[in-house]
Amino acid sequence: MLTRRSVVTSLSFAGLAPFAPSLRAQTFSRQISLIVPFAPGGTSDILARLIGPKLSEAVGQPVVVDNRPSASGNVGADFVARQAGDGHTLLIADAGTLASVPALFKRLTFNVKTDLVPVGMVSFSPYLVALNPQVPASSFAELAAYDKANPGKLNVATSGVGAVNHLTAMVVGKHFGLKWSAVPYRGGAAAVRGVVSGESNVIFNGAIATLPFVTQGQLKGIAVSGDKRLEALPNLPTFKELGTPVQDAGSWQGIYASKGTPAPVVARLNEELNKVLAQPDVSAKIRELGSEVRASSPAAFATWMDKAMVEWGEVVKAENISLDG
Repeated sequence: MLTRRSVVTSLSFAGLAPFAPSLRAQTFSRQISLIVPFAPGGTSDILARLIGPKLSEAVGQPVVVDNRPSASGNVGADFVARQAGDGHTLLIADAGTLASVPALFKRLTFNVKTDLVPVGMVSFSPYLVALNPQVPASSFAELAAYDKANPGKLNVATSGVGAVNHLTAMVVGKHFGLKWSAVPYRGGAAAVRGVVSGESNVIFNGAIATLPFVTQGQLKGIAVSGDKRLEALPNLPTFKELGTPVQDAGSWQGIYASKGTPAPVVARLNEELNKVLAQPDVSAKIRELGSEVRASSPAAFATWMDKAMVEWGEVVKAENISLDG
């Protein structure tokens, strides 16, 4: 069974020591592009538009959000991997999904470990498991019973083939003997809309992008990943309470630079990012969205990525998943 606890521990605030004043000398000469590898409205996009203006103030240059969706985020990641390593092109992405792609895609056009430089973690958003209101279930147990009585009738919307919410749904379904199928969309926002419209039935998706639809009654929440209930939805049981595997799966968001970006530039970006995340209005907004700030040093984030690549690689192997890149 996959556990993320060792990974979470490695992402503690160790390594967030104050940076030397000389880092202020690492300046930026032009606009910074913050690439979101998914369509507007998803978790990465929401965070990019929250952080972007603050980061712009900190570095003295415009920070422009650029959505480049497709191929489970690989198109946007590949774009960043091919840019000059000078800190002016950054990627904000679901770190778990990015960690899973080396095991999923045989012909990946970029190397996650060598072509992208971890700058810092941003946040953790647990998955909300939610249903279209027409699905005749109000709990996970009722959903499982309905699936078993109607095998193959339910489908799960995902943010892309091989995305971590796709892998999580497959592992959870296998554990409980469910026969649902997965339907890929171009990002989490499109997947949410697919379930709201009734095109799909079930979704595992980050709380940031999903919570508003649950609180407004457009989706029916039945569970939340992790071992801590959401403040906004305290009646929903956790994956731990349900005995669900991959308990700490969720939307781990992080920022990356292009290969070759000098260490002082990465350090300056990390310093400013962590200052932005520590601002009361930013941290309060992230909590309001159902997420948690998870600031880190570049080294701690790199360690997190290494462990996540191993762990999700084991899931891919166990599930016998292979996709063409």
